[in-house]
Amino acid sequence: MCSGIDPAANALALRNHINEAAEQGAEILFTPEMTGFLDRDRNRATLNICQEHDDLVLQEACESAVRKKIWVAIGSLAIRHDANDASKWVNRSFLIDPDGKIIARYDKIHLFDVDLDTGETWRESAAYQGGSEAITAPVGKATIGLSICYDLRFPALFEALTNAGADILSIPAAFTVPTGKAHWEILLRARAIEAGVFVVAAAQSGLHQDGRTTYGHSMVINPWGDVLLDMGTATGVGICEIDLADIVRIRSRIPAISNRRPFVPPRASS
Repeated sequence: MCSGIDPAANALALRNHINEAAEQGAEILFTPEMTGFLDRDRNRATLNICQEHDDLVLQEACESAVRKKIWVAIGSLAIRHDANDASKWVNRSFLIDPDGKIIARYDKIHLFDVDLDTGETWRESAAYQGGSEAITAPVGKATIGLSICYDLRFPALFEALTNAGADILSIPAAFTVPTGKAHWEILLRARAIEAGVFVVAAAQSGLHQDGRTTYGHSMVINPWGDVLLDMGTATGVGICEIDLADIVRIRSRIPAISNRRPFVPPRASS
C-alpha cells in the first residue's frame, strides 16, 4: 500500500484489496504497517486515532473478511490505548478470521527512535508506547508469529516466536528508503533461514501524502531463504502460494530449532 492521511480512503483501498485477493483464491491477505493511515503530523494524526471499536479500517477489515470468507492479517493500525488519554497510542497488528473475529492482537515491542545520515529523525516512542508480549496464533494448519517493522532487527523476538511453534512470520513494515536499500531483504532472509520458516513481509511503498517515502518491496521468503515474491515498488495485491511441507523438508537438512541450547551469557565488563 501507499497509505495516505485519510482513514476512510485507506479503508476503501483495503476493501478493494481484500476483494481482489479473495477473487484470486487467496486464503489470507497480509497488509503493511500503518494500513489505516500514515501521518507524521501528530496534531492532525490525533484526530484520526481512536479505540478499536471506532476504527473505520478495522471495521472494514472485519466486515470484508466475513463477506469474502478470507483471513486478514492487518499489519498494524494506530490505536488509542487509553480511552481517557488521547496521547497514549499503540502500533497494533490484528489477525482476523473469515468470520470477522479478531483472534490475535500484537503491540509493536521495539520502537523506531533513530537519527539517519540523511538528516531524517524518527522518534516513535514520542507518540507510541511499546508492547511487552510476543504473540503467535493458529491459521488453519499454520501458526503465525506476529511482529512489526523495526522488530525485524531483534532476532530474540523471532527466536521466541519460532520456539513457540511459529512457522510463518508476519513482518509488516513502513521501512525508510535508505534503511530499506541497505537491510530490508537481507534481514528478512536471515529471519527465514535462522529457523527454517516462511516470512511474509507486506510493505508500504512510495511517496505518501505526509511527505515521507517508503521503500516497498513486499516479499515472501521460503525457509531456505529464497525470495518467492518481490513486488518491487508496486502497490496492489501480490499472490504467492506456499507449501508448509517445505518447512519439514528444510529443517531436516538444517535442524536449527532442535539444535538450540540454553547458555549462560557473558558477564558485562566492569
